Amino acid sequence: MKILTPRLLLVTLLSFGSVLTSHAETAKPAATPSRAQQLMGDIAPKMAQLTDDVLYGDIWQRPELSKRDRSLITVSALIAMNRPDQLRSHLRLARQNGLTEQELTETITHLAFYSGWPNSVTAIAVAKEVFKEDK
Repeated sequence: MKILTPRLLLVTLLSFGSVLTSHAETAKPAATPSRAQQLMGDIAPKMAQLTDDVLYGDIWQRPELSKRDRSLITVSALIAMNRPDQLRSHLRLARQNGLTEQELTETITHLAFYSGWPNSVTAIAVAKEVFKEDK
């Protein structure tokens, strides 16, 4: 067992401090705040950080599912939970990830029979707004 002498502790801390300083000097702040930072960073900075780092930085990057498939799953879950505010941004993302209007509308129609007619009617209204933006 190695005993940590005061001198060794000081050398270790100084070395670690120079690594941190070096990293801080090379790290560049993000040019534009993320959507999560814009929406909740001022009131819930940790939630915004977790959204950026864990949800979009890890979960959405895993190779087991394509981003297109992840979008389809997420849109379906938001429709089933009747979350129109979140659905709006995820429909936009789904379009960017390759889902067509027809695929998304068919998903909404299909879910009417599994998650409830009112949820799908709400989703159709949101989709109509989002699709209009594309034109």
